Amino acid sequence: MLRSSAWIWPLGAFAAGVAAVLLTLWVYPQLWPVPAGARPFASAGGTGPTVVSYSDAVSRTAPAVVNIFTSKVTTERRPIAFTDPFLQRQLGRFLPEQIRHRQATSLGSGVILSHDGLLLTNRHIVKGADAIKVVLADGTDLDVQVVGSDAETDLAVLKASKRNLPVVPIGRPEDLRVGDVVLAIGNPYGIGQTVTMGIVSGTGRSELGISSIENFIQTDASINPGNSGGALINARGELVGINTAIFSQSGGSEGVGFAIPIDLAREVMDQVVTKGRVARGWIGVVGRGVTPELAESFGLRAPGGVLVTSTIEESPAEHAGLRPGDVISRVEGQDVASTHELLEAVAASGPGVNIALEVWRGNDHSEIHTTTIERPVLAKQ
Repeated sequence: MLRSSAWIWPLGAFAAGVAAVLLTLWVYPQLWPVPAGARPFASAGGTGPTVVSYSDAVSRTAPAVVNIFTSKVTTERRPIAFTDPFLQRQLGRFLPEQIRHRQATSLGSGVILSHDGLLLTNRHIVKGADAIKVVLADGTDLDVQVVGSDAETDLAVLKASKRNLPVVPIGRPEDLRVGDVVLAIGNPYGIGQTVTMGIVSGTGRSELGISSIENFIQTDASINPGNSGGALINARGELVGINTAIFSQSGGSEGVGFAIPIDLAREVMDQVVTKGRVARGWIGVVGRGVTPELAESFGLRAPGGVLVTSTIEESPAEHAGLRPGDVISRVEGQDVASTHELLEAVAASGPGVNIALEVWRGNDHSEIHTTTIERPVLAKQ
């Protein structure tokens, strides 16, 4: 008994120490660590608990987030209707049609990326619009024109006539970690600029059916209709994404929102500005990622990659000799583990570029070269 109880006294001392630390933090909450980029401050009089504010982070970005209002006039043609079905059948086809003009409106958000007025927003906000109204956070109206858009990422570039505009600081989406604090800034339901907070729920989300090119940041920060095209910022107030879509059964935010990483969005903007469009590489291969189950069922020896299931007729892949059953493990020395990664690696190379593919055919490993062509637009126009 005496020997077994010898450890009780140190354990009791340790427990008392932990209790003392927790009591101290409860009495003096200002001793808790503060997230990077947030600002701690005490309540009035300095007597209440210390709270954390992200107001400094928001103030760095909010002036460069704009509200966008669009309108489009649609024409409806309807035959004149009689209350009597007999007259409708006999005379309806001889009478002129009724023409009605309806004005459809939509709203969204945008982000200013250059002092000379380049803005990024979502393509679906401005597509087919007859009129676009852009308003700064301080209420100033901006005259804008659409420079161009990219259907596959659902991004559009606008240009304001005004200069010396506020610009967002740019962050590094690749540094984001699941659990990092992020804030969404936009114009939900047209009520005015609004900030919501959440965390990064996931990165590299793809194959969601939202757009053809997908590499989304997922967040639970509230994103509602009108937030599309707005800013997703980190705790330091740096732009890391363009809010684009939500998964929702109700039509409102349910904590599953998606943003396009700003590095991808800027690549699109640069090509739209310089070339008028985005040109991506393509080789015309269809495949699926190699899983352990797939490797076992097909007897594959490749350590990983994309199993070629078919090639498009007369495509670079067909001309290079790729055939069903081959496994592409690398593109230009870069590992590819899914069809998404394969398509992205080829697309990033651009058209008219000779690329090297590392291919497994049974037990044989070889390098195949092919020249990309411009990728057909796979999204609806």
